[in-house]
Amino acid sequence: MGHSKARGKDRRLELTMQSRSRNVRSRTPKPTMQSRSRNIRNRTPKLTALSLVLGASLTLSACTPSAPAIDPTRTNPDGTHHVQVVASTGIIADLARNVAGDRATVTPLVPEGADPHSYEPTLRDIRSIVYADAAFTNYVMLEEHSLIKAIDANLPETSENVALAEDAARYSAEIIPLVEDASLDTIWLGLRVRGNGKAYGANRSSEATIKATGMRGPGILAGYLTGSFGKPDIYFNSGDGIDPTDDSVALPLDAHTHVSWAFDKPGIYQLDLQATLNPDQNASNTVGSGSKRAIPSGETTLTFAVGVDPHSLPGADQKQILDAGHADITADIDTGKFSLFADPKGGGEYTQKDIDPANAIIEVPSKALQAIPPGPEFRFLGKAGQQIYLLPQAVLGKHVHGEIDPHLWHDVRNAKAYVKSIRDTLSKIDPQGAHIYAQNTANYLAKLDATDAFVRKTIHEVPPAKRTLVTTHDAYGYLAHAYGLKVVGFITPNPGTEPSVAQRVKLARTMADLGVKAVFAEPYLATRNQELQQVAHDAGAAVCPIYSDSFDPTVNTYIDMMRFNATSIRTCLGDAQPWTGPEPTPEHSHGHSHGDSGAHMEGAEDEDAHQHTDGHSATPDHGHSDTHQH
Repeated sequence: MGHSKARGKDRRLELTMQSRSRNVRSRTPKPTMQSRSRNIRNRTPKLTALSLVLGASLTLSACTPSAPAIDPTRTNPDGTHHVQVVASTGIIADLARNVAGDRATVTPLVPEGADPHSYEPTLRDIRSIVYADAAFTNYVMLEEHSLIKAIDANLPETSENVALAEDAARYSAEIIPLVEDASLDTIWLGLRVRGNGKAYGANRSSEATIKATGMRGPGILAGYLTGSFGKPDIYFNSGDGIDPTDDSVALPLDAHTHVSWAFDKPGIYQLDLQATLNPDQNASNTVGSGSKRAIPSGETTLTFAVGVDPHSLPGADQKQILDAGHADITADIDTGKFSLFADPKGGGEYTQKDIDPANAIIEVPSKALQAIPPGPEFRFLGKAGQQIYLLPQAVLGKHVHGEIDPHLWHDVRNAKAYVKSIRDTLSKIDPQGAHIYAQNTANYLAKLDATDAFVRKTIHEVPPAKRTLVTTHDAYGYLAHAYGLKVVGFITPNPGTEPSVAQRVKLARTMADLGVKAVFAEPYLATRNQELQQVAHDAGAAVCPIYSDSFDPTVNTYIDMMRFNATSIRTCLGDAQPWTGPEPTPEHSHGHSHGDSGAHMEGAEDEDAHQHTDGHSATPDHGHSDTHQH
């Protein structure tokens, strides 16, 4: 990738209000996964082929240790086949281990401490998938799409493929929508793919690609996403020329992602985009008699008014000026048309409407000027400190998602539904062990009931007026929904970047107005991010630990995670004392244990807190379906 003279965004403190919020492609080519095997006897040859396909990708994930590969030759003491299971995350693996006991081996694919939203599979992961009798994922777009594609492509047809968040509804799980509404000083402009592509044989492994095919303007235009650790993923960059094979981003179907848009000079810019549908390699493509070619899905031209009055453009009085709220550049693969799915008032995606890009002008005002942050990763924008016009991505990190909040496990009742789905799946695979899985599940559900009661009691020790959450990860809607908390916002810190005094003051005032006494962060952020510590200090708030998607050596079981989070909430919202180490340590459950900008404050979700009843969720009478691909 060539470096351009374009300038970039400042990692400043962006003040935004209202939130709820993940698989995009970098300029580094990703490997193409093999098509899904349908013959369990061909596992070894397929693994050999995969070693050739994935060889170039090993450096992407080699820095993160993986669990040992599973042993397909192992048998139980009674001579029966020892079930081999892969689970996408450590949380799901822990739930599965408590059901399986010693009768099955459960291998997590995403290592301890890694982010499931961005983790790329390794060759060892592929081998584990090839030999697995069952794969448990969360999905609803929680995991990196390349991991889902790897599972779908390599899990044998005879094995069970279960997306627990989607299957859990059969077991009385409660699913809540993902509401996204950030009010920035400028328009919040993302990318979206709409439609399921079923007419073209698409499935959950399919993707749509949005490509830049041309750009006209006085300077350089760049579209990129800043990851959780401050590294940008570049989608479009006219500074090194527009190349549709390089200036592109691939998204799962029916998904949305955030994007930062940078311009180095004022004036009028026009960006030409084209969308194509890429069905799964073994999908039955009804267009082209089974051809695997990309299917054209529309094209459009966007107009940006950068640092100039959009009303001065010829014909502007006949067009809609988009200068605030949330809008997505949307490619509808079913209709083959583009639109701007926009809500200028910022009411969220449920009040957005489609606008023809030909009838719209996107304003990038002078107040969007920001300084390019330091660091070699932003040199594609220009020199550090230079000013650039920026529409920020609003939420730091990969957030490719659909309409459903995927973090169901933060409500223990939903975790129980996951466990029941796992029980029935393992019983179908291994009928001779069904009584063992049933007994293990009954024992574990009792522990989960005790955990649910502990979490509820502990959080309710916080006075009602103080039961508010400000976090660094928009992942706690279910926790709030189930246990009487209110999510009033989240702060997204960028590593290694110092916000200006004015920006810190602005955020501190807003936090004070909301009565924020603590900011909850994953432990690695709570202890290491000086920017977050400074912002909290300015607001008179504590920084306290909370776990979301993964474990670490301190907390490595689901029960311990839920108890830890509840204890931390009680300690910090009750006393608001700064956190100085791994405490508070939760009471251990004695259960089955195995070993974009600087910071954003998103704001209040005004829904009433929901309380579950204590009714028993009966196991459904109907059977488990063979696969779950939605």
